[in-house]
Amino acid sequence: MSTTIDFSKSLVVLAPLAGYTDLPFRTVVKKIGVDITISEMISSNALAYNSKKTMKMIQKASNEDPYFVQLSGNNPNIVKEAVEILNDIDGIAGIDLNCGCPAPKVFNHGSGSNLLGDLPRLGEILSTIKKYSNKKYTTAKVRIGVDEKIPRDIAKVVEQSGADMISVHGRTKKGAYKAPVDYDAIAEVKDSVKIPVIANGDIKNYEIAQKVLEHTKANGVMIGRGAIGKPWIFYQVKNGLKDEQISNELKKQIIIEHFEQMIDFYHEYGVVMFRKHLHTYSKGYDGANEFRQKVNQITDPYIMSDLINQFF
Repeated sequence: MSTTIDFSKSLVVLAPLAGYTDLPFRTVVKKIGVDITISEMISSNALAYNSKKTMKMIQKASNEDPYFVQLSGNNPNIVKEAVEILNDIDGIAGIDLNCGCPAPKVFNHGSGSNLLGDLPRLGEILSTIKKYSNKKYTTAKVRIGVDEKIPRDIAKVVEQSGADMISVHGRTKKGAYKAPVDYDAIAEVKDSVKIPVIANGDIKNYEIAQKVLEHTKANGVMIGRGAIGKPWIFYQVKNGLKDEQISNELKKQIIIEHFEQMIDFYHEYGVVMFRKHLHTYSKGYDGANEFRQKVNQITDPYIMSDLINQFF
């Protein structure tokens, strides 16, 4: 049985982020303050066609509970097939529908934020998940429109389709990641539905998280890009700490654990995959450029481990 989520508490949710929020990263952040972890975005087509890589992507860590799998898709029949595959996998608390990804390859496929321009189709796909899933929760992650802002219309369709929760990124598809986040629009969503609402977009520290919660009256915050190179943001938000209150010792401890989890999951290839993380972790440290150059040459886990220990 999966855990029941207490929506009366202010939740801290990890946003799905392709190439970053894999099992090792989720394992680490779950220990330091994340209430709900969500897989990277999974193509319902890839899942329906039994892609081995996709099956690896939906594996969960032993400490992930509640754990959600996020699906993308534009065809209700294929989404149904994907849901039926997930039904046979234990330990998944919910299925989340991606209705927000602005990436051209996802949008042009008719998935992600494309669904916001065709609300009947969004509703049909979400209803399909709700109908066929044996998981406790069905949720959706949305933006507030494609070009125009229509937060209330989107929220009502999501609620009417049987969703148990909605996460809202306060930008349109057109706004990508550069336009200012419209927290008023998230507040509108909260005002227009009875289901729990999670606020998302540019939450980079504890102070912003608090302001967003107060302004939107949301049931929690969802953080994705704000955690890249700074996963301790979850510890800060959970414990009410400012940036300067996070010690270098804690940062080092989290970085080392993240590296160890990468090696555990991906074996030696985890060294190569961890390079991009070390590029962001080393930001602001003396000698960061030289460190990154060294990192780019290393393939041996033991040498990489020594270098990380020395540098941080």
